[in-house]
Amino acid sequence: MRGIAKSLLLTGVALVTMAAAPQASETYTEADFAHVAKFDAHVHANVDDPRFLEVARRDGFELLSINVDYPDFPPLAEQAKIAESMRAADPLRFHFATTFGMEGFGTPEWTARAEHSIDTALARGAVAVKVWKNIGMVAKDAGGERVFLDDPRFDDVMAHLEKRRIPLIAHQAEPKNCWLPLDQMTTENDRSYFRAHPEYYMYLHPEEPSYETLIAARDRFVARHPGLAIDGAHMGSLEWSVDELGHFLDAHPNAVVDLAARMSNLQVQSNADLEKVRGFFVKYQDRILYGTDLTDSPPDPAARAQNPPATDDFPREADAVWRADWRYLATPLSQRVDAIEADARGLNLPKPVIDKIYWQNARRFFHLKG
Repeated sequence: MRGIAKSLLLTGVALVTMAAAPQASETYTEADFAHVAKFDAHVHANVDDPRFLEVARRDGFELLSINVDYPDFPPLAEQAKIAESMRAADPLRFHFATTFGMEGFGTPEWTARAEHSIDTALARGAVAVKVWKNIGMVAKDAGGERVFLDDPRFDDVMAHLEKRRIPLIAHQAEPKNCWLPLDQMTTENDRSYFRAHPEYYMYLHPEEPSYETLIAARDRFVARHPGLAIDGAHMGSLEWSVDELGHFLDAHPNAVVDLAARMSNLQVQSNADLEKVRGFFVKYQDRILYGTDLTDSPPDPAARAQNPPATDDFPREADAVWRADWRYLATPLSQRVDAIEADARGLNLPKPVIDKIYWQNARRFFHLKG
C-alpha cells in the first residue's frame, strides 16, 4: 500500500556491528527483541490469516489493523469482517480502526450516515477512526468540489469522536518526494513506486493541490479540534525533516505521530546527523508510535511495484521488517537498507524511550486496558 509505500526494502540485509554510546545496560540488544512488549500501531490485515497472529505472538507484538477506503483493498465491509474475525481470535493482541465513506459528502444525510457507521464499528470493537489521503487528493463533495480536511462539514463527526473519546488517525498528503523530480527524491522505494504509479505521482500533476496546500489544511484541522486526539500517520507527512515534525508537535499538543512506512526517510536524516535524529526521539518520546504499514492483502498478479515487494510469505516479511526496525531504533548496529542504497547505523535509544515508542504510547493513546 502507498501510504502505503512502506519504506523498507530489505532484501539481503548486511549487518555491521557499531560501538554503543550509552552503557550497554541502558539500552536493549537484538537478543531482547522477542522479550520486550511491542505494539505495531499501523498494519493492514486484509486477509483473515492466523499466521499473522502467530508471528505477532512469537515476536511479542500487539497489532492495530486500520481499515481504509483504498481502491486496491477489499471493500470496506469485507475489511471490517476480517478485522472482527481476527479480533475474536485474539482480542488482547489484535485491535482495529474503522473509517467512513465519503460518498454523498455535503448532503444533509451524510453526517448521520458517517456517525452511524462509526458507532456500529465501535460497538464491534474498533478503537479508532481513520481518515485517508483521499480527503484533499481525490474526494469531492456532492457539488463536484474538492474536499479538504479542514472543511467545517466534518465538524459534527469530529465532535462526535471527541465526545466519545475516540482517537482519529489522519493520513494526509504523501511523502514530500511525491512532488519532487525522480532524481531529487531521497529514497529509492519512493522513486520506484512513483515511477510505476504515475497517476499518483504529483510532480506530474501540477493541476492537483500542492504538498504545502495539503499540509496547511491538515494543520488548520488539527488546530480547529484541540480536544480531539489525533495520530498523524506516516510521521504526519513531515517525514523529510525531524525539525519540521518537531514544530508540528510543539504547535499541536493533542497530536502524536506514527512511523509507518517512513523509516527510510529517518535513516537518510540520521546518516547525515545521527545525534539530531536520536535527540528528536528522546525529546518527543511520549508523542511517537511505532508502526510499519505492513499490508497483508489477497494476491494480485497484476499488481505493480510495491514497497516492500509483495511476497507469498507475509509472516516472514513481517518478522524481517520488525527485526530490522528494532535493530535501527533500539541498537547501535548498522544494516544495509536498500531503500536508501546505503548502510544505516542504529539510534541506540534508551530502554525507557523504546518502551514508550514501542508499547506504552499506543496503549495510552488508544485507551487500551489489561
